Amino acid sequence: MTTSFIALVLAGAAQARAQDRGAPQADQRDQADGGGDIIVTGRAGTGDRTKAEMSYSVTRIGEEALRLQAPTSVTEALKSVPGFWVEASGGEASGNVRARGVPVDGYGSIQLLEDGVPVQHDPALGYLNADQAFRLDETIERIEVVRGGPASLFYSNAPAGAVNFIPRQVGDHAEGLVKATLGADSLYRTDFWVGAPVGEWKLAVGGFYRSEGGVRDPGFTADHGGQVRGTLSRAWDRGTVSFDVKRMDDTVGFYTGIPMRTDADGKIRAVPGFNGHYGTVAGPETERARMIMGDGSLYDFDNTQGTHVKRTQITGKFTFEPWDDWKISNTSRYTDTWTQRNGVYPNALQSAASLLTQQAGLLSQAPGATALQLRYATAPDQVFDTANQNGNGLVIIGGLRGLTLPVKEFMSDTRISHRFDMGGTTHDLTFGYYFAHLDEDFGRYSSTSLLDVRDNARRLDLVAVGATGNIVKTFTDHGIYKYGYEWEDAHGQQTTHALYLADEWQITPKLRIDGGVRWETMRTRGTVALKTKVDRGTPATSSIITGNGLYADYDDSFNHATWTLGANYQFTRRAGLFARYTSANRLPGLGNYVTNATAKPFVQTMDLGEVGLKYVSPLVELYATGFWTKYNNISFTNYRFDLNSGASVTEALYADTQTFGLELEGALRPVRWFDLSGTATIQDPRYKGLTYVDAAGKTNDYDGNRLIRIPTLSLRLVPGFNLLGDRLRVQASWEYEGARYVDTANSVRLPAYATVNLSTRFNISDQLSIFGYVDNLNNSLGLTEGNPRAGEVQNGDAGANSFIARPLIGRNFRAALMYRF
Repeated sequence: MTTSFIALVLAGAAQARAQDRGAPQADQRDQADGGGDIIVTGRAGTGDRTKAEMSYSVTRIGEEALRLQAPTSVTEALKSVPGFWVEASGGEASGNVRARGVPVDGYGSIQLLEDGVPVQHDPALGYLNADQAFRLDETIERIEVVRGGPASLFYSNAPAGAVNFIPRQVGDHAEGLVKATLGADSLYRTDFWVGAPVGEWKLAVGGFYRSEGGVRDPGFTADHGGQVRGTLSRAWDRGTVSFDVKRMDDTVGFYTGIPMRTDADGKIRAVPGFNGHYGTVAGPETERARMIMGDGSLYDFDNTQGTHVKRTQITGKFTFEPWDDWKISNTSRYTDTWTQRNGVYPNALQSAASLLTQQAGLLSQAPGATALQLRYATAPDQVFDTANQNGNGLVIIGGLRGLTLPVKEFMSDTRISHRFDMGGTTHDLTFGYYFAHLDEDFGRYSSTSLLDVRDNARRLDLVAVGATGNIVKTFTDHGIYKYGYEWEDAHGQQTTHALYLADEWQITPKLRIDGGVRWETMRTRGTVALKTKVDRGTPATSSIITGNGLYADYDDSFNHATWTLGANYQFTRRAGLFARYTSANRLPGLGNYVTNATAKPFVQTMDLGEVGLKYVSPLVELYATGFWTKYNNISFTNYRFDLNSGASVTEALYADTQTFGLELEGALRPVRWFDLSGTATIQDPRYKGLTYVDAAGKTNDYDGNRLIRIPTLSLRLVPGFNLLGDRLRVQASWEYEGARYVDTANSVRLPAYATVNLSTRFNISDQLSIFGYVDNLNNSLGLTEGNPRAGEVQNGDAGANSFIARPLIGRNFRAALMYRF
C-alpha cells in the first residue's frame, strides 16, 4: 500500500504544480480579504460563516503566518492573539496563558482543541498541562482562537476561550512537503506531510523528528523525539468519514527560573557568574540522582527525561446530511498518554554565609567541630568561598522533582443541526451531547539539593570541620539536603456528561441573534495515599515523606449551567458590530484531588461581556473589542518553600477579580510590497475583596491590587515587505509587555520589556523555499515570571537584591528549507 501511495503522490505532483502555477501565495490571498476566512470554532450549524460575520472575537492564524512566525511551542504560537498574555520562557511545553483577566495559570482558563475535540479533557490536569501532550508540526494547517464568547458553550473547561489546531486536508491531487530545520542551539528537525487520493479514499501521512540541545544548554540534549500521524478519509454526496491515528514519543526540557540581581544602575541582570541569556541551573551534576525513599528503595531521577511523553491518539469523525438543512456529526477520541515530568527547581536563593548562620545549630551534632562549611560534592577538598564563589557567593536550595502521570481518556462530541424558516426569519438550531471519561495515576517524589550559583550548577555538601579544616561530619548526601520532601501516590477517575443547545436566529439579512445553554455534570472518584515521615538514620534521610499504608477515598459530583447570548449587526459584508454576554463556569476536576482526598473544591463562575466592531477591506482590517470579566470567588493556593521542614507550605485563599479591557487586532496594506499588522491589549485587572492574614497574625488588605503576571499594556507590531515579485518576504515583530507583579501584595514588580524577532522567506522556485529566523534579536532579558515557590500572595523575594526569576530565552538563529511536491 505504501509503494502505491507514494507512486500516486509522485504521479499527481506534476499535475498539481501545473494547476497551481501562477496562483497567489496563501498569505497574499489571506491579506486580500482576511474577513473572508471561514471559521469553524465556537459555533455549530448547517452553514458556513466568515470571520467578519462572527458575533464573538476570533483570531485566525493561517498557514503562511504560522511558517513565518515559526513558534517554538504551542504557547509561543498564541502571542499574536490579543487578550492573551502568554509566557513561553520555560521551553517547548509547560507554558502559561492568561486570557482576558482570568487569573489562572497554565491552561486553566482556555481549552486546547485538535480538529474541534479537546487534546485533553482538562487542559490543566494537575501538573499536566495540555500543551505537554501536543506538538505543532506541518500536519497542522491553521489555528483558530476564540476569546471568551461561546467557547464555554461548546467546550468543557473553556471559560475564557478555545484554541483549535486544524489539521491539513488532502485535496483532489497528490501533494506533499518536506521541511528541514537547523538551529544554532544544535537543532536538527525534519517535518513532512504527504497526501493523495487513493481510489475513493484520501490518505495522508505526516509528522516530525527533532533533536535540540536547547538555547539554555543543560549539558545534554534536552529536546529529542517526534511524532507521526496517518489519516484516512472519504467523502460522499451527503457525508464524510475520517480516521486519524497519531503516535508521539517526545522529550522536552523545562527551563525554570534563574538567579537575577538588581544592579546599582537599577537594571536587572543575571547575578555575576551566571549567563542570563543562555544559562540554566540544570546541568550534568543534577542530571541523575539515586534518591533514597522511605522504604529504602531508590528513585531514579533522570533529568535528561525532562517532560517525556509517550502518547497514542485515535480519532474518528463523521458528518451526515440525511436531508437538506439537516446535519449530524460526531467526533470521538481515545488517548493513552504516559508522562514522566522531571525538573530541577530553584526553590530558594540566599547567600552562603546566611545559610551557614541559619544552620549553626548543627554544630552540636558534631563533637570536635568548630565551624560549618560548604564543600563541592564531586570535589570534597574544594571549599566554597562564602564571600565570592563564582563571583556571587550565593547558593540555591534546589528541588529535584519527578512526577509520573499515566492518563487514559475517551471523549466524544455529537451534534444534530437543523436550519429552518419561521415567520420570515431563519433559525440554525444545534443540539449537542459531550461525554468524557478519564483515568489517571499520579506519582511524585522530590528531594532538596544544595547547589552553587553558576551555569549548570554543581552540588554542594554541608559539612562540619575541625580547627585544622578536617571534615568531622557531613550533613548532606552527595549534595542532597533532604530526601523525600514531596511524595504522592494517587489514582482517580472522572466522568463528564454535557448537553447543549445553540441557536443562530437570523431576524433580518443584517441582524442575527446567537445564543445557547449548556448543562454539564461530572463525577470523580479515587484514592490518595496517606503520608507519614520516617527517619532512616542520617541527616539527609531524617524526615522522608512516604506512605503509611492507608488510603483516603473520595467520591464527589458537581454540575452547573453555562449560557451565552450575542447579537451581530452586519452593516455590509465587510463591516459589522456585535455584543455578547456569557455566564461561564469551570467545574472542579480530578486534578483538584491528586494530592488531597479531602479537598473541598467548588464550581468557579465567571461573567464575561464583550462589544466588538469589525471592518475588513483590501486596504484596512480592524477588529476592536471591549471586554469585561468578573471572576467570582476564585480559589488559589499560595506556595512557600520552608527550608527547615524541607517542604512546601500551602495556603488556600479566595477572592473575586474584575477586569476591564480593550483588544485591537488589525492590518494595513497600503501597497503590494508593504504591510503592517498588529495587536494591542489594554486592560485593568484587579482583585476584589482579598485579605490575607500572614504568619505574624497581621491582616493585609489587597483589595484593588493588580492581578499577578498580567500587564496593563501588551503590544505586537509586525511590519512586512514583499519584494522581488513576492518571491521574498521579510518581516519583523516588535513585542512589548508592560510591568507586572509577582504577588498579590504587588510587592515584587517585573519591569516592562520589549523584544524583536526577525523572519524571512525566499521562494527559490515554485517548489523550493528557504526560511530564516532570528529569535530575540535584541537579546532582551525581559522577566516573564518571578519565583512562585517564594509565595504568590506575599512573595519572599520582596526587597531582596538577588532573587529568582525567569527571563526570555536568549537570541537564537534558525534556518529551514522546504520542498513542496
